[in-house]
Amino acid sequence: MTEKLAFLICSMPAESPGRVVTPLVHALAARALEAEVEIHFAGPAVRWLVAGVAEQQYSTPAREKSIGDFLRELQREGVMLYVCGMARAQWVAAGESLVPGCRHAGATAFVARALDPEWRTLTY
Repeated sequence: MTEKLAFLICSMPAESPGRVVTPLVHALAARALEAEVEIHFAGPAVRWLVAGVAEQQYSTPAREKSIGDFLRELQREGVMLYVCGMARAQWVAAGESLVPGCRHAGATAFVARALDPEWRTLTY
């Protein structure tokens, strides 16, 4: 069984907190099953990794847990968060910083995961 899972979140801008929570919960579930997990953010979804953005967004009207809370929980569970360099150049303004612990990985890194038989990939 494959125990390595790479997620690509690319079509969920920071204005869609109700949608982005699904892959985050799936990633947490994979970690609970002891899978190695990494999440690649591309396109407008890189805005989720800009410091302060995820803190202001909640997936439900009850506002019980921010998207930032989910990202920190993922990091505590050992999930690596990657930002696409090309998307960062397009969607992150000068002077903005990323949440601590993010790493850079281009499109080739995710495609390499998709081609590697030891990894499974999911795209959102």
